Amino acid sequence: MISDGGKKVLEDPNYIFAKLNISQIEHSYLEDFLMSMSVIRAAEIKIAEAKKNGLIKGPVHLGVGQEAIAVGVSKNLRNTDRIFGAHRSHSHVLGVDNDLHKLFAEVLGKNTGFSSGMGGSMHLASKSKGFLGSVPIVTGTVPLAVGAGLASKLQKSGDIAISYLGDGATEEGVFHESLNFARVSNIPILFVVENNLFSSHMHMSLRQPLNTINRFAKAHEIETKLVDGNDVVEIYRTSSEFIRRMRLKPEPYLIEAITYRWFGHVDWREDIDVGVARSKKDLLNWKKRDPIKRLSDAMINKKIWTIEKQHNLDLKVDELIHANWEKALHDDFPDRKSLLDNVYKYD
Repeated sequence: MISDGGKKVLEDPNYIFAKLNISQIEHSYLEDFLMSMSVIRAAEIKIAEAKKNGLIKGPVHLGVGQEAIAVGVSKNLRNTDRIFGAHRSHSHVLGVDNDLHKLFAEVLGKNTGFSSGMGGSMHLASKSKGFLGSVPIVTGTVPLAVGAGLASKLQKSGDIAISYLGDGATEEGVFHESLNFARVSNIPILFVVENNLFSSHMHMSLRQPLNTINRFAKAHEIETKLVDGNDVVEIYRTSSEFIRRMRLKPEPYLIEAITYRWFGHVDWREDIDVGVARSKKDLLNWKKRDPIKRLSDAMINKKIWTIEKQHNLDLKVDELIHANWEKALHDDFPDRKSLLDNVYKYD
């Protein structure tokens, strides 16, 4: 059981959360959160549809339902921070670089994409915004983030590293080595574990003795907090405090955010028929915790947002998605002669 102070059973699909606490958060921040999460959601749904219709050839790993985590963390970051994703990182790159055209172009294999059409969904990078890469190798970027954090410390820049990873990645040895090295070396890195309870198709209860990850941080004496991963405000507040401290005094922190992906492991399928702890009822209950609707409802209840404003935002997002998708569709594919241009060769 994953509980927060004994008040919430975060992983129980039958537990429906109360309204968000948005007090003392600037209204402009709340509107930014709402816009960013809505754009990420709509972009991933568009990608899911395109994959289903055969327009995208490579696999796509979607995080619909998990948008609050990257959005809440990203609000605290600089372009000079060093951010690393995993294999489900559309939200991570869009959280700091909202260039929809580059994301759409990349998954379509066009030369205008984040990685010049050479990487696809799982190899994204936006160096100018601090997003230094995502890879399909589970835990592959975790030690890279630790190294980047160490470099930042040695350079005394005040910049930090962010390592996004899933619960499945915590079962790899290099994750534990990274926690240990980050702690003993006092590296300014924030490990952000998106615990959606599944690694591929296998529920966490079938893989680990407990459904929580922050016990690993405690074992290494790394300060950690378990949060509701569908509450963008709680994520923002927690990451804000941790990052503020890291910039003043280099040391690692870990946030474990409990969430749930609406789509299955890969592509557009829901994966509710694969024989593990994932059912249509569970999915419907998790959708009631929709991080976008929860924030919109809280803002409307506080009378700082309206149904009409929400409708206009939805229309704006739809227009952005359509315009950027059409632009990417008409872009060129990379020239065949460029196939080896991005391959490292050692002489």
